[in-house]
Amino acid sequence: MHEHNAAHLHYDLRLEIGGVLKSWAIPKEPPEKEGIKRLAIQTEDHPLEYADFEGTLPESSYGAGTVRIWDKGEFSIEKEKESELLIELKGRKLIGKYALIKTKFRGKDSWLFFKRK
Repeated sequence: MHEHNAAHLHYDLRLEIGGVLKSWAIPKEPPEKEGIKRLAIQTEDHPLEYADFEGTLPESSYGAGTVRIWDKGEFSIEKEKESELLIELKGRKLIGKYALIKTKFRGKDSWLFFKRK
């Protein structure tokens, strides 16, 4: 999970699936407790090398701003469907069972991200 201070501060969830980093931008701090749902906008896949990136993206590039690792760890997939991804996160901050559920709230790339019971 990257903290990305670009035009607006947001968090980038990155999961290594199928040889790439599947990515979602989360506008508010990711939930560490149950009962908090966050909008997650799916973005383009990133190369695996990007997982450890910290630094500043120049003004001339897409996503210009500072990027730092907010949380890091391992995950396992419990269920993977086109509109649902159930995972278990084993990070330093995000620990436990989480869900990404596709929604039509803000277009085709909108998901809800939350901690499950």
